[in-house]
Amino acid sequence: MRLGCIGDDFTGSSDLANTLAKGGMRVVQYTGIPDRDAPAEVEAGVVALKSRSIDPAEAVAQSLDALAWLRAQGCEQIFFKYCSTFDSTAKGNIGPVADALAEALDADKVIVCPAFPGTGRSLYQGHLFVGDTLLNQSGMENHPLTPMTDADIRRWLRPQTKYDVGHVPAETVFAGAAAIAEALTAETAKGVRHIVVDAIRDADLMEIGKAAKGLPLVTGGSGVALGLPANFGCTPATVPWAGQAGKVVALSGSCSIATRRQVHMHGETNPTREIDAAAVIEGRLAAPEIAEWMLGAKGVPLAYSSADPDSVRAIQDRFGRERSAAALEALFADVARLVVAGGAERIITAGGETSGAIVEGLALGALEIGPEIDPGVPALRAGPDLVVALKSGNFGAEDFFAKAARTLAGDA
Repeated sequence: MRLGCIGDDFTGSSDLANTLAKGGMRVVQYTGIPDRDAPAEVEAGVVALKSRSIDPAEAVAQSLDALAWLRAQGCEQIFFKYCSTFDSTAKGNIGPVADALAEALDADKVIVCPAFPGTGRSLYQGHLFVGDTLLNQSGMENHPLTPMTDADIRRWLRPQTKYDVGHVPAETVFAGAAAIAEALTAETAKGVRHIVVDAIRDADLMEIGKAAKGLPLVTGGSGVALGLPANFGCTPATVPWAGQAGKVVALSGSCSIATRRQVHMHGETNPTREIDAAAVIEGRLAAPEIAEWMLGAKGVPLAYSSADPDSVRAIQDRFGRERSAAALEALFADVARLVVAGGAERIITAGGETSGAIVEGLALGALEIGPEIDPGVPALRAGPDLVVALKSGNFGAEDFFAKAARTLAGDA
């Protein structure tokens, strides 16, 4: 294994694995830290953790355990993957994990680049945009677990890290890899360890990737990984895929604007059922009822708890944030187990926490990377009779659920 990756959630990890596979690397995504060595042919291993919203100390411990396994596989470079919307808070995990990995690897210059132009995330003058809107005005300010209230990634990262935060501006990035590498060295000479690097185009990410050659540690969204496979002598390749045509279901817990639009559009032509969060928490609605409905429905049935920010806040105020999240995640995991036991062979999920709960509930281990459904969302084979799609909340076109069903079946 040459490139070792640590992802802080399952959807983002599959996004990263997809990027590397398209770049020509032989990739396997692991759910949690494997208990055995990787096959010799694996060039990039992605260890997917469910650490984004947990206590920073625990996130650091899990990430260091993942690092130890990856180093034992012979990895030459480590990539710490977090969301392209930099999901975190002032007391969040990104800074502490980046600090711990940098110290363990003796990495004195660490690229920080959540940009992903293919999904509308660009980084300019240190500020993260979604389309033409600052991140903290894009709806992310209402995220139920990691509300984003400042789009300046330099300023947002500083309270999380013990090290100074530097910056390589867009005009330097436009000058190419050599200029970027020189700027990184100059920032390090100032005593800076974490360096936010602007990117507004895929071409920028490719140059950042070239500049990252030989660095022990790179951090960012999956976009910045575009340029990494070439550093290991790989060239872009078509990802092979054999689809699965069996029963399909979709489960959504994301409350993002993008997912709510997708749910609305999907409901125009397919059966949908809203999950009443209060009924779940109070024990009036349980997984068997949802699973039975899904297994009996035609088309691509979708069960969702996605709701607007005011509704989410009302549930959290009434029951508490942690209790609310835990109850819904447990429900989704139970539903997934029941529908698979009932014959479902294609599962589509929306939302990082929801996807993580379902992956853990189904005890999925190594995932085979398939073709891209929408930017950042690949099809995944989880077993001989099971394929899945794990979508981050903000990703995907409005017809995502129908498109995912087709791709998983091999019809796209």
